Amino acid sequence: MKRSSMIICRCEEVALIQLEAAYESGCHTSRQLKMKTRAGMGACQGRICRHLLETWVHAKNPESVRDPELLPHRPPVRPVTFGQLANGEA
Repeated sequence: MKRSSMIICRCEEVALIQLEAAYESGCHTSRQLKMKTRAGMGACQGRICRHLLETWVHAKNPESVRDPELLPHRPPVRPVTFGQLANGEA
């Protein structure tokens, strides 16, 4: 697998090359990258890719602030079981 085709956010299908392009266009924080590329905005709300994105930003700029609250993940308002979804109760 080429490094540039590595998927960072599976939910939104954001590849590393897209992050690099956004970074070069002036998006230098994880929040800015999220808004530009939609990384972390998919179904998992960043629970999978948030750490990858923040680690990548810190590797690009070691002086950047590593704040765990920059990209918070938001759980669903109320949990729904697969059984409820299958029965149409949600």
